[in-house]
Amino acid sequence: MRLTEFFADDAAAIDAFVALENAVQDADAPWEYPSTTYRLEMRMRHGWDGELSRWFLAYVEDGDPVGSVIIHAGDYDNLDSCWLSISVHPDRRRRGHGRAVLELVLELCREMNRPLVGIDGWDSEATHGFAAAGGFEKKSQAISRRMTLADVPVETVQALYDEAAGRASDYELVRIKGYSPDDLLEALAESTAAINDAPLDDLEMEDEVFTADRIRCYEAAQIEGGHRFYRLIARHRESGEIGGLTVVSVDVEQPADGEQHDTSVVRAHRGHRLGLLLKADMVRWLATEEPGLRTIDTWNAESNDFMISVNERLGYLILGRDVQFQRRLETSAQPPERTLVADPGRR
Repeated sequence: MRLTEFFADDAAAIDAFVALENAVQDADAPWEYPSTTYRLEMRMRHGWDGELSRWFLAYVEDGDPVGSVIIHAGDYDNLDSCWLSISVHPDRRRRGHGRAVLELVLELCREMNRPLVGIDGWDSEATHGFAAAGGFEKKSQAISRRMTLADVPVETVQALYDEAAGRASDYELVRIKGYSPDDLLEALAESTAAINDAPLDDLEMEDEVFTADRIRCYEAAQIEGGHRFYRLIARHRESGEIGGLTVVSVDVEQPADGEQHDTSVVRAHRGHRLGLLLKADMVRWLATEEPGLRTIDTWNAESNDFMISVNERLGYLILGRDVQFQRRLETSAQPPERTLVADPGRR
């Protein structure tokens, strides 16, 4: 087994990775939308918020790869941890390839001084068996849901909005398409940090660190990475504080597909139905801005009862369950110092 790292300018490797990824999705999660070479290149060049992952193809002989690996290691926080995405082509499974890939990748994690390693996969006997064989313990599980806009009457969304608005009269909604104003970034960083209150179950994870620079890098990565970016904030009329926010991105290549990002409500502003208000108004807004939008996908920890109840009322239906596992590697090295990325041009 050998791993070959590749980069965003390697068209042949990107083609091979996309073909493998789509074969895996067809077998394991046929509800997922197919990947494309454009989308993969943008993921590689921009990441989620400027933190770039490492990408590998796995070979046991010349010819097509048998598997793939992505190593996600953040620069902002959780500096001793990394997350692995490991896939094996459906036609090459049950031959020990996954275990051989894992052993190579764990050695890379040691070299990167990232001893806390996480993996995840769709809830299945194979996923649990692979994790257990690799010494990983189950720590959490999440649910993937999809809202099909044509199946949710406009009147239903409006009624939910009106219901929430009646409890949130002290707040005004502000719609921001594209980049946020510079003078709002600090406040957005503070309110975004409310996502740290979301349940983690048994995951070993530090609070995420949000700064104005990180908010700008996140917006740049999404927009430069080929998404139309919609942010909606609920601002307290009297204090001017941001009480909550939500974000949806729409793929410019496949504009029928939307992706729900974080929805967070600041602790001091909870109890006013801001989560429901924000998400219902986002649907109303997108109906005007994105008439070709068909679906919005979202993820929540299965234990996040509050946000799940909001999503279910909006018509989100379950697609699949993802299970997360972690283990620690033996290492004597010290965690690296935190490096914050302030320049979106880094990408």
